Amino acid sequence: MNENKVAEIKNLVKNYGSKGFQTKVLKGIDLTIMKDDFIAVMGPSGSGKTTLLNILSTIDKPTQGTVMLDGKDITRMPNKDLSRLRRDKIGFIFQDYNLLDTMTLQDNIALPLSLGGVSGRECIRRTEKFAEMFGLGEHLKKYPYQLSGGQKQRGAACRALITEPEIIFADEPTGALDSKAGRDLLECLRKVNENHQATILMVTHDPFCASYARDVYMLSDGRIICRASRGAGRKEFYDRIIDVQISMGGDFSWE
Repeated sequence: MNENKVAEIKNLVKNYGSKGFQTKVLKGIDLTIMKDDFIAVMGPSGSGKTTLLNILSTIDKPTQGTVMLDGKDITRMPNKDLSRLRRDKIGFIFQDYNLLDTMTLQDNIALPLSLGGVSGRECIRRTEKFAEMFGLGEHLKKYPYQLSGGQKQRGAACRALITEPEIIFADEPTGALDSKAGRDLLECLRKVNENHQATILMVTHDPFCASYARDVYMLSDGRIICRASRGAGRKEFYDRIIDVQISMGGDFSWE
């Protein structure tokens, strides 16, 4: 396996329902994710983008096809090995933060390390490092209820990065944020990607959010129909994404 290849899917098919009454959601998807990629997946409601994310991140299983992650076909892995893979190789950023209200932000961020048996001193060192990168250094002793939505989401991003995973999966990461908080989070994700600290695959309905990625894949009716790559400027990329949306004529609201 190419050491710069983080994930690869081939002929990915996903059907729901019983035989004779099946809904085909993904219809033969091929996609390769390389180290330091920042990919956004977009598509109209019902196009299959969330299903694709769930399969890639081991939450769901395909009906057909292969999903290679860290050099292994995750469709054939037993649950015990999948759990270890999620813990060691994958980071998640969800729309609703998923922080524990009874723990400080510092403890929330460090939780994956603590569960992995990392020493307290190392947990503190890494937590402080990522907190500073995401502008949270002065908030580590606060509890989630004392934080804004943007601060909580940046904390969730720190938690996803703390184990230095192979890939970060972000599901509508700005969906619950106002415009400024969303921009702050996207700028942080862009920086960690450009500093070679994260490979990111993000599902979003928002062209502004997608414009922070390096490549955008458009899904329609369970298939990848086009790819757009960022040039010199984000604004120009945003305009091109809008043009593709218009040409597809679909409703890109949330699924």
